[in-house]
Amino acid sequence: MKQFTCVHDLGDLKSALDEAFEIKKDKFKYVELGRNKTLMMIFFNSSLRTRLSTHKAAMNLGMNVMVLDINQGAWKLETERGVIMDGDKPEHLLEAIPVMGCYCDIIGVRSFARFEDREYDYNEVIINQFIEHSGRPVFSMEAATRHPLQSFADLITIEEYKKTARPKVVMTWAPHPRALPQAVPNSFAEWMNATDYEFVITHPEGYELAPEFVGNARVEYDQMKAFEGADFIYAKNWAAYTGDNYGRVLSKDMDWTVSNKHMSVTNNAYFMHCLPVRRNMIVTDSVIEGPQSIVIPEAANREISATVVLKRMIEGLK
Repeated sequence: MKQFTCVHDLGDLKSALDEAFEIKKDKFKYVELGRNKTLMMIFFNSSLRTRLSTHKAAMNLGMNVMVLDINQGAWKLETERGVIMDGDKPEHLLEAIPVMGCYCDIIGVRSFARFEDREYDYNEVIINQFIEHSGRPVFSMEAATRHPLQSFADLITIEEYKKTARPKVVMTWAPHPRALPQAVPNSFAEWMNATDYEFVITHPEGYELAPEFVGNARVEYDQMKAFEGADFIYAKNWAAYTGDNYGRVLSKDMDWTVSNKHMSVTNNAYFMHCLPVRRNMIVTDSVIEGPQSIVIPEAANREISATVVLKRMIEGLK
């Protein structure tokens, strides 16, 4: 596997899940595979679970790991072409990328949407420059439009906890004080559409996601109706996508906060969230601390999803 930015790069999902559960039984089964191989993790944005879980996954495979925080301790990087570099950015990404590639075997990149230009964000300019110029296999640790390591972990978690072959999975928008990217909901929708689950997206009007990510999901604007009979509730905020509202907060309606009232109409659904979560905005204390909350096992599966991806990338090295 030369790159991992979306569900389609992983190939057959059943095979990937089988591999994930094999690794979960013995995380160090392939510890010799990465001997003398080096992973470089590059962070343009903050991280907790992604940083720790991916680092741990690399260690599970016997890899060396280097971590570079672009905004802390590294030169500020210019990312635009054609600019006169007379500002505070002394190095261009187009020189930095191939240099980074000289020092490692695999590169992971984390770079969020900027909300300055939708076309720029949705063209995935940053991670695509790494794919084009690094000379190394590249995987996403969250990009402007997707977070595939998270979504793979979400899928693993649902497969572990589902009680029926075809569960009803509902992704719900919830309020947040800041404008958040669409990467996690886009990615979750894309992965759910790749399964045979019953998949529903619910959000206030104006928060429609890009059609290519909505896919065949049923969109329901009535949150309580969407929750009826659900087996899994996946809560996440995202800013508006459409038109001139791109990147804007259109609503902070607390009626959308996932509460016991919402969960009462489900099929005793499990509650999921990628974390970090704003308590009593996204979800109430009682729900996230309740017996059906699986946010911690979900986070733990980040190590498993990353191990599978890195294993396949190591195996693809010449």
